[in-house]
Amino acid sequence: MKFKLKRTLLVAGIALLGVAVTACSSTKKASNNDFQSELNQKGTLTIGLEGTYSPYSYRKDGKLTGFEVELGKALAKKMGVKAKFVPTKWDSLIAGLGSNKYDVVLNNITETPARAKSYLFSDPYIYSRSVLITRKDETGINKLSDIKGKKFAEGTGTDNEQTAKKYGAETVPSGDFATTVSLIKQGRVAGTINSKEAFLAYQKSNSTAGLKYKDVSDEKDPAKIVALFNKQSTKLRKKTNTALKQLRNDGTLKQLSKKYFSADITK
Repeated sequence: MKFKLKRTLLVAGIALLGVAVTACSSTKKASNNDFQSELNQKGTLTIGLEGTYSPYSYRKDGKLTGFEVELGKALAKKMGVKAKFVPTKWDSLIAGLGSNKYDVVLNNITETPARAKSYLFSDPYIYSRSVLITRKDETGINKLSDIKGKKFAEGTGTDNEQTAKKYGAETVPSGDFATTVSLIKQGRVAGTINSKEAFLAYQKSNSTAGLKYKDVSDEKDPAKIVALFNKQSTKLRKKTNTALKQLRNDGTLKQLSKKYFSADITK
């Protein structure tokens, strides 16, 4: 009788342990996926970007590609969801995040105090160096202090626009990099402040004859480029940061940087 009782208690204990392990496993699984409650569509990370800004995101043979496109796909894979991209013009890109058009923006976004008031940032994934781009015959612009009173083409609401205004330039709105280059070549503006990476990538497949650039990294700290989230997306931000850390540790981030920028700009 005692043997049967002990056996019964042993079986019951094992059963309870199994239930506890299963419950713990289920709780852990739920915890790992609770960020999905903040997604517009469960199982899908919807990403806003321009799709016209090489090498960050652009179209090649009609297909969306670029550094941030591949980064978005890699992040989604690490997070256990699929990536969906929503190309949007810069002027309405960040506003689209505010209206929940997408879950996150990956578009060479700079971390700034002004944006921090309304949005959350991921950890930086690259650091962008600024350059002054002008015509070769422009001899009076060699540093940021030289742009005072000059017309500079900049994207509305960008960090570049804020820097140009800070140094006294008159800014002219420009929707994309190709338009900016055309404005400079035509003499309609004196130049632009933009990323060195963007200029070098553009130069690979487009003529930059008559143009020059001057690195101003000694005057302006590299911009911290981050993913942008709505204020309520705290779990999604945390999950993204975990995935970013994994991509950094396994070398994926560095590999993508070298592929699209011909250099490691991840630090």
